[in-house]
Amino acid sequence: MARNLILSGGPFHDFAATSAALAETLAEVGVESEITEDITGALAEPPEVQLITVNALRWQMPQDRFAGLRPRWRFSLPTAARTTLLDHLDQGGGLLCMHTAAICFDDWQGWPRVLGGCWSWPKSHHTPLGWTGVRVHGTHPVAEGLRDFDVVDEVYGDLDVLPDVEPLASANGRPLVWARPVRRGRVLYDALGHDTRSYDNEIHRTLLRRAALWLLKRPVTVRE
Repeated sequence: MARNLILSGGPFHDFAATSAALAETLAEVGVESEITEDITGALAEPPEVQLITVNALRWQMPQDRFAGLRPRWRFSLPTAARTTLLDHLDQGGGLLCMHTAAICFDDWQGWPRVLGGCWSWPKSHHTPLGWTGVRVHGTHPVAEGLRDFDVVDEVYGDLDVLPDVEPLASANGRPLVWARPVRRGRVLYDALGHDTRSYDNEIHRTLLRRAALWLLKRPVTVRE
């Protein structure tokens, strides 16, 4: 059984619930997850895992927008933690990044190059939480053969996305999901997952199960 470390926690979202839903989804393809909100501690030394998941909102936050937010949510990713993530990829590990991962670690200039894109204040935005249609496209193993689907979620728009990113799913013409090799490892970003309703959709769950297998460099055998 593969081991997964889910880095969780932050404001504006029920990360405890979505991390649990994600862990349950990945368990269906033999991935055992440990969930922690101690990101600094968890990445102080290389964890003995094959997969690391970022399902968190930990960032410096623009002061003019979030002046009233509790200081506990202001976060700077230590150098040791950055090195751990990069070493994990150097060793062929997988990195699954959900929803707010595009806003995370905004004091680390290298993070967008790892993820493939990032939130850019004040340009980036999201739709109100509600029903949205997701279009699945491409022949990548994570997306191939999956039907389009409807889900209750937010759609991030106008992210800064690297030119080499090829979306596997989109909504309103905005890229939602992409997968890419980074160093000797693999990274997949899924902008969905605001709350547990996103995980209620079976096609989204199938996409995530496939994502885990692809990140682990295993045959993607999950069918819709």
